[in-house]
Amino acid sequence: MHLVRPLLALFLLLPLGSRMSAQQPNLQDVSTTRVLAIGKLTGPRDAGWQSVMPKEVHDTVALYLQGKIDQWYVRKDGQGVVFLMNVSTVDEAHTLLEKLPLGQSGKMTFDLIPLGPLTPLRFLMGDQPSAAPAPPAAKP
Repeated sequence: MHLVRPLLALFLLLPLGSRMSAQQPNLQDVSTTRVLAIGKLTGPRDAGWQSVMPKEVHDTVALYLQGKIDQWYVRKDGQGVVFLMNVSTVDEAHTLLEKLPLGQSGKMTFDLIPLGPLTPLRFLMGDQPSAAPAPPAAKP
């Protein structure tokens, strides 16, 4: 947790620094390795909501056991959940989440954010954005 703030500052300041080459990495070219799904309840927790929850929990656990949900959290504002999903497209995350009972009933919607490697970290290693790691040196 102590590294999050310095890494975030590095990410935000790198484009301004002198180590940045003229050829900036295109974030559209960064592969999506996870999708952050931020769920929000669309209405009050009524009797209909309570009747859906046993199946919602069952199906959500099934996604976790299939490796599709890596981490899950409750929003502290009580408005929904947050999932870190092991999928490579927003479309796949959307399809999986819409199959859950709260998604089918329209009682929860998700903001889906594609995530990928923090490519500016290459500059800490002195690499150019397109440089591949050097092979290890051969031992005599």
